[in-house]
Amino acid sequence: MPKMDDYQLNSIVSSEVTDALNHFDSEFSQDRIRAMDFYLGEPFGNEVQGRSSVVTTEVADTVEAIMPNLMRVFTANDKYVRFSPRTAEDVERAEQISDYVNYIINHDNEGYKILYNWFKDALLFRLGVVKYFYEEEENVTEEEYNGLTEDELAALLSNPDIDVVEQQETVISSYMDEDGAMVPLESSYDLSVRVTERKGKIKVINVPPEEFLVNRRATSLEEAYFIAHRTTMTVSDLVAMGYDRDEIEAHAGNSDLDVDEERTNRFQDLEASTGTDAADPTLREVVYYECIMNVDYDGDGIAERRRVCAIGDGAAHILHNEPFDHVPFAVVSPILMPHRLIGRSIYDMTEDLQVIKSTLMRQYLDSVYTSTLPRMVAVEGQVNLDDLLEGTAGGIIRARQPGMVQAITGTPVGGEIRPLMDYLDNIKEQRTGMSKASQGLDANALQSTTASAISATVRGAQVKLESYARTMAETGVKDLFRGILHLVTKYDNKPRIVRLRNNFVPIDPREWTSEFDVVVQVGLGTADDEQKIAFLTQIAAKQEQILQQLGVNNPVVTMSQYVNTLRSIAEIGGFKDADQFFNAPQQIAMMEQQQAQQPPQPTPEQMQMQQLLQLEQQKAQAQQALEQQKAEANIALQREKMQQQLMLDREKMQMEMELRRQELQAEAELRVAKAVTDSQISTNLPRV
Repeated sequence: MPKMDDYQLNSIVSSEVTDALNHFDSEFSQDRIRAMDFYLGEPFGNEVQGRSSVVTTEVADTVEAIMPNLMRVFTANDKYVRFSPRTAEDVERAEQISDYVNYIINHDNEGYKILYNWFKDALLFRLGVVKYFYEEEENVTEEEYNGLTEDELAALLSNPDIDVVEQQETVISSYMDEDGAMVPLESSYDLSVRVTERKGKIKVINVPPEEFLVNRRATSLEEAYFIAHRTTMTVSDLVAMGYDRDEIEAHAGNSDLDVDEERTNRFQDLEASTGTDAADPTLREVVYYECIMNVDYDGDGIAERRRVCAIGDGAAHILHNEPFDHVPFAVVSPILMPHRLIGRSIYDMTEDLQVIKSTLMRQYLDSVYTSTLPRMVAVEGQVNLDDLLEGTAGGIIRARQPGMVQAITGTPVGGEIRPLMDYLDNIKEQRTGMSKASQGLDANALQSTTASAISATVRGAQVKLESYARTMAETGVKDLFRGILHLVTKYDNKPRIVRLRNNFVPIDPREWTSEFDVVVQVGLGTADDEQKIAFLTQIAAKQEQILQQLGVNNPVVTMSQYVNTLRSIAEIGGFKDADQFFNAPQQIAMMEQQQAQQPPQPTPEQMQMQQLLQLEQQKAQAQQALEQQKAEANIALQREKMQQQLMLDREKMQMEMELRRQELQAEAELRVAKAVTDSQISTNLPRV
């Protein structure tokens, strides 16, 4: 078959839009309007003049009781989801992806506000819708530069994002050439430029219920063959997106969406009319349709998913048409209906209760009014009617004869109505799970109630809340974050430095894939925070015992699991940044990996044996040192003995030498004396 032309495509789009509008207008629009009226406590329209017209707010009370608990479940910490790796090699990457995707929803978008409006739409209108997309922004600013040199001017104009608006050259010095013409030597430049800054980011927005269209009998967004977002945009916005101005202005002006009953009803307590068009033609609104539909545009017999953008009532004119690879919407319903996209809401569960309770309250108040201010029977002409109608306490009614005024009192019905109203409260608690116990018991309720009964009541209420939260988590919330990851890997894949876990971490989405399992981190359970902390504390104590007895490298508990328990206690306690108390799990895993590469730690028996060996070695070393000291002492003693002996021998030798000297001296003296004596004797002898 030949390729589909624009006329055929336009006809198909207009037909699908018309069919979806008729379906939603006939099946859901009036219910959503009535739900908003019930939430705001608007009159039912059956009020009687002179009777009580009070309206109870069962719908609003129940929704407002659910919302704080629901938001606490999802926003207990800044990590709404966790991406689970499919292989062991992707553990660290999955952790980084989890941090970055949560960073996008929390910092690049108003995460808390988006989730709040999303869930509240679902509780009131059966379906909450968010849209996620990658938006490129272009900011234009004008700047002026004065006194630039030629080099500075060249460097400035080398930036492709800068366009010159006005430029002026001033000659500073020049010379005259051979022909007498002045040639500039040096110039300065003054100029005005327009700087265009282009950047993009992933945006998540709430879609009002009346702006979301889907084909009849759609069971899910993936299986729906037609999905559309019908909204209004200004001429300026569409021209900034790159569309032709004349083409846009041809379809600008009032449209059926401007007078849409649902949109008008949403603002009826703030404004009395729809207003007029803006005075600036570029601010006039245009109905804009963004359609995600399956259509056989190329004529191959297989319908492929395409994104078709059109403007005008009924999508009369197509602006854009391209193949598309995902559904940029995520929807949630608090109560799922099998084989249907749109489930049930809290309004569906409490609508009749608000009507019945309002009726009973009106009758109760009317009974009180007739008891305190009964109707009066007065004989015409015999009673001063002005005195009778005044109704002042202690006032005087002037009458011509006694008995001219008679009170008609009603029968009090408070005794019959109060049990009925309590019965309706019980029905509401059974349907929605929201009761006084789930919102906090007062002292009077605790006086005659056992602890086990209170615990059972609170658990019963939390079961309903858990059902709402788990349903939303496993449907729309999971689809939203999976879609954000898809946009990150396809569009927002530029390197970036973001602050994660109190550290500035470089992020490079080009290395990522979208093949991860999404696990929604919701704080569900049947226990309150104190019970959770107590339970986790017991787990931490058991983990500590195992680590102490079996060591760090045991098959039961790892240090990462122990740290996760401690971090969970801190997060439940209200500290969103658990990194200020404990290291991140990936840091613990890295340390465990480094420890695994090191030699294994010895067992306690081995450590005891090592200690005994060390003691023996120390004893041997001490004994050896003692022996060495003894040997050194003996050597020193022998040395001293030898020195003393040498001294004695030296002294003995000296004494002997001295004695020998004295002997020699004595002998010499004797010889001298003898010689003297001999000479004297020879002299005295007679001569012959």
